[in-house]
Amino acid sequence: MKAGRLRVLITLDAVGGVWQYGLDLARGLVARGAEPVLVVLGPAPDPVQAQEARRIPRTTVIDSGLPLDWLCAGPDPVLDAGRRIADLAAEVEADIIHLNTPALAADWAGSTPVIAVTHGCVSTWWERAKKDEPLAPDFHWHREVMGRGLRSADRVVAPSASYARHVAEHYGLVQEPRVVHNGRHPISEAAGGEPTARALTVGRLWDAVKRMDLLDRVAARLAAPFDAAGAAVGPHGETIQVGHLNLLGQLDAAALGARLQERPVFVSAASFEPFGLAVLEAAQAGCALVLSDIDTFRELWDGAALFVPEGDDDACLEAISGLLAQPQSRIALGEAARTRAARYRPQAMADAMLHIYDEALSQAPSRGRVAA
Repeated sequence: MKAGRLRVLITLDAVGGVWQYGLDLARGLVARGAEPVLVVLGPAPDPVQAQEARRIPRTTVIDSGLPLDWLCAGPDPVLDAGRRIADLAAEVEADIIHLNTPALAADWAGSTPVIAVTHGCVSTWWERAKKDEPLAPDFHWHREVMGRGLRSADRVVAPSASYARHVAEHYGLVQEPRVVHNGRHPISEAAGGEPTARALTVGRLWDAVKRMDLLDRVAARLAAPFDAAGAAVGPHGETIQVGHLNLLGQLDAAALGARLQERPVFVSAASFEPFGLAVLEAAQAGCALVLSDIDTFRELWDGAALFVPEGDDDACLEAISGLLAQPQSRIALGEAARTRAARYRPQAMADAMLHIYDEALSQAPSRGRVAA
């Protein structure tokens, strides 16, 4: 599709990976002639984030002050935010609306076609984080609003086939979301020589599904430093208690890129991951990957990573130690990861989304039928 002067309103937030997803998507859309309007929800972006967003040509950035659904205590602020997004779309004359928070579409009444991309939600996260523990009553409203939003959208998209299946089953959707794999611009240059004798994990360290408890136990037994980059305190005050991981704090793209360029063994023990942008960034740098054996990671990295059973300390330690002891095997695995990472390009992501936008625009009268 040739986008021409297509104007796309895209919601995003500065708290997690959706921020980088939104910026990479905007760059890809601009390359095809589109005009993104980025509407920031939740906490304002920091100065570095704001500057990065405003550097994208032909892109408008609006810091809306509207809340993030998963930081709300009930449905009313989310439903109100959805109505205000619809009004804003009319004000900026958007041709199509791309919601990275499907719950915003729960009571959608606007005429502009809506694409909802589900990057994760409280209820599917809870299912994997808490295992057999039922969803807390405080979050029942979120599951209900999220389900309504998924059914109201013209098209629903997920970043992996495994998460698309999970969402369809969890919310009882007749049709699975379309799959558009995330893409990412590399944040580090290709490096030669022998990689550093360290391990690294990156992500929201406070998030229970990232399994920092397991990685801290592994770090206690690993004969090499084990670094962990990312926020250690969550938006609701969630914290982690570690005694052996070397906490680096939240790193910007330049600092993280410098770490990845040294090609540490990259480790993710996540029990839940709709895609995993940190894994992709590490693979692009040529890091050998040690990943938990969950459906998403198998889908994306089978044949280009070592997989260990979810929750198995000993297997994780053995995999990391084995790679550290065998530099040539480690380099070869890192090159396999780099080759695989070339599949997940931001322009390919943007082009796939443009095709979906085109479908929705051409079938605008049939709103809501696809995901229901």
